[in-house]
Amino acid sequence: MSSLSATSTAPDRAHSAGLLGRLDRWLHAMPHPPLVVEIASDHVAAARWGKRKGHLEAAAVEPLALGSVMPSTIETNVAQPDSVRSALRRVFSRVPAGHAPVALLVPDPVARVFIVPFDDLPRRADEALPLLRWRLKKSVPFDVEETVVSWSRQTGHDGSLEVVIGVARRPIVREYEQILESLGAQAGVVLGSTLATLPLLEERGATLLVRLCGRTLTTVVTDASTLCVYRSTEMAAEAGQLQPQAVLDEVFPAVAYYQDTWGRSVDRARLAGFGNREATFGNALSEEMKVLVAPLSDAEAAAGLDASAKDLGHHGLDALAGWSMNAGA
Repeated sequence: MSSLSATSTAPDRAHSAGLLGRLDRWLHAMPHPPLVVEIASDHVAAARWGKRKGHLEAAAVEPLALGSVMPSTIETNVAQPDSVRSALRRVFSRVPAGHAPVALLVPDPVARVFIVPFDDLPRRADEALPLLRWRLKKSVPFDVEETVVSWSRQTGHDGSLEVVIGVARRPIVREYEQILESLGAQAGVVLGSTLATLPLLEERGATLLVRLCGRTLTTVVTDASTLCVYRSTEMAAEAGQLQPQAVLDEVFPAVAYYQDTWGRSVDRARLAGFGNREATFGNALSEEMKVLVAPLSDAEAAAGLDASAKDLGHHGLDALAGWSMNAGA
């Protein structure tokens, strides 16, 4: 079983290591394959990254029929495996998987992400895991004993220990892995798609990320190298039919929590997944929050990407671009 989310169950570095650092601080115990595959609610895609960081060797994307993948924390996700397999086979015809393990990006609803304060947490994974599952027992709507749990330490706003925990039902993770395996590929690491985009964010000040993938809206606030807020919500519609106020209603509680907890405001906002309505949502967010709002693809870290790699973000494939900060590391 590959590891879920942004961490592994191997012993972590000191919790002061932080969150970002091009995600290496999250994935130091994981493989960093150059081939990344994303299975989303409306598409499957793959990108192969070269030895030079940010150099895109090949990429392909195929749409999925409505209802092929129905992201959920609890219920069956891959509703039409033959459809997903067929689309991914076409992707692999242009970006061959080969025999090496790949990075598999899954929809955000697959995993719950929690930021939990701890007085102390054992360094040994076999000692830490039971404590983490005990803390999550009342917070997840499924049996924690049938889950894949991953975690990372970080320093909270007051200098105390926090643990970022990703948890998902093992059978659901296997649905996605089995699609790969049916085509001769294997997942070396499994990661939520928004978590894969984090290396594109600025590592100075506070950054708000508002990312829409299908109908899933994920709101993230990072402060330098610390994950402060992670909130994922199912919206009533996709970007084409969604009203800006509906997004603002979801974003404001996350921002307010950050402001109340950390005692300061966000410095900038990044948008992803809004397609040709990006300006509409960006203007609404900028007017209400009084901060600079720009596409995630315009973030400082994206400057190191090839022009073709930057273009991934303009086509809703920002998670593939984010993974490039780790590929080959």
